[in-house]
Amino acid sequence: MIHTTDPLRDPRWVELLNRHPQASVFHTPQWLEALKRTYGYEPFVLTTSPPDQELRNGIVFCRVESWLTGRRLVSLPFSDHCQPLVDNEQDLLALLSFLRDRSKSEKWNYIELRPKAPLNAGLLIGVPLAQSKEYYLHTLDLRPSVDTIFRNFHKRSTQDKIRRAERQQLTYDEGRSDAILAKFYGLLLTTRRRHQLPPQPLEWFQNLVECFGERLKIRVVSKDGQPIAGTMTISYKQTLVYKYGGSDARYNLGGMPFVMWKAIQEGKEQGAEESDLGRSDADNPGLVDFKRHLGALCSTLTYYTYPPRAAANGALGWKTRIARNAFGWLPDSLLIAAGRLLYKHMG
Repeated sequence: MIHTTDPLRDPRWVELLNRHPQASVFHTPQWLEALKRTYGYEPFVLTTSPPDQELRNGIVFCRVESWLTGRRLVSLPFSDHCQPLVDNEQDLLALLSFLRDRSKSEKWNYIELRPKAPLNAGLLIGVPLAQSKEYYLHTLDLRPSVDTIFRNFHKRSTQDKIRRAERQQLTYDEGRSDAILAKFYGLLLTTRRRHQLPPQPLEWFQNLVECFGERLKIRVVSKDGQPIAGTMTISYKQTLVYKYGGSDARYNLGGMPFVMWKAIQEGKEQGAEESDLGRSDADNPGLVDFKRHLGALCSTLTYYTYPPRAAANGALGWKTRIARNAFGWLPDSLLIAAGRLLYKHMG
């Protein structure tokens, strides 16, 4: 029999996360609470464990209800990956089959899974799930010495830029205050505009700060009082998760490699054994190379949907390009408003 539970209220969910080796920051009640506060997504866990027993497994989903993009279940919105915490393949098949059977009566447009590791081919036949999207995932081993990690950086594009930043005597700030968040958000807005995309709502980052507390840190480097690069990281277990970053392209002073190096050093000092540098689109070679030049290993993230989703057609591609061109011309206030309006439909 299949059961559901609320991961924001059921203490068994945190107990499962504490003992499961594949639990990530994206499974945590803090991440789920920030999603709920910002976008109104309702999280739930699907499990084979009865309510009066220890939680042996679980897949966490959010219900996304959108007049623009439809009704769906996603595991999880705005999360790079969210591995099903199910060690027994028979249990996993039972959970996925339950979702398949409920999808029509619940009128879900589709169900999406974003596992960190590929699913067994037998599951894809039995449910059936279809591969929908692929990304690159970058992870950096923090167990070697600091000197070894630095030597593994690409010399010209990373080591030399860090040394240049040090010669420039950039100002470095870290914390979670409203002031440093404002600096970081300004850099994020600049970066999203450069990519012709709206920024995530400021409320999303405010909620992350409030929900994660000391486990979250913003780092910003400035030149003569002008912020030029910044990152937001979250610590979970022995992993330092790099989730968001932004930079001002007018300043070629090595700010981004420098602020990443500061985060890596501090993460290692605090006992982190790995840095999750997040996902990259295959068609973003600049970001892929930046993470590769930090010495990160690259693997493939595969997302799955039921039922299969049709690939975007040419007309949709044209609409996307037109929208992105429009975003590039919007003033800051309207670009921020566009992000606040659209992101809740994009999860």
